[in-house]
Amino acid sequence: MPFQVGPLELIVVLAIALIVLGPKKLPEVGRSLGRGMREFKSPLSGEHEEEREPDEEAKPALKD
Repeated sequence: MPFQVGPLELIVVLAIALIVLGPKKLPEVGRSLGRGMREFKSPLSGEHEEEREPDEEAKPALKD
């Protein structure tokens, strides 16, 4: 039987994560999880690092 996650289960997991991590830490954890998934997915899909655009954070800030 495949593992299925419905909307109610997602709400419960997100509520527990919010309680455990707190509202300030949760966005940071989400960002790092997204980056980790992207880094894991790129070698599997055949996408190379040099073909991608650099992240916004890697770009130097323009000074006026």
